[in-house]
Amino acid sequence: MQRQQVLYDGEHRYDVVLGEQALYTNIGGPEVMVEQIDRILRDIDLPSLTLGIIPAAAPVNMLPAHGFNLHGNEVYRELVSSSVNVTEQSELDLYRDAFRRLSDAAIYGGDAKEILGKARSFWSEARHG
Repeated sequence: MQRQQVLYDGEHRYDVVLGEQALYTNIGGPEVMVEQIDRILRDIDLPSLTLGIIPAAAPVNMLPAHGFNLHGNEVYRELVSSSVNVTEQSELDLYRDAFRRLSDAAIYGGDAKEILGKARSFWSEARHG
């Protein structure tokens, strides 16, 4: 939660892309999923955040890859047993290209909110029966 505070400090900017499938990966049960989606819906319009969602059936111009964080001249990847920091320029360029391709496949704004709303409804129904 402390890491999320940087969304509100006015000094940082975040461009985030996630796959629609992530909204249906049950981490913590329906109540937790509803809370997480509510949090995203609350923050999606922050000036410090651009959030794109890649629809499940969207064409993506690359093979699936592990998640990564690109920050300045460094890429951070969390693995199951450790983490990896990438600083080699040629590798950074590959990650920048991958992020561009993922961003191009994503939808934003009202369309992203619609996908979030559908996922929230799914988990809300799962929570109530």
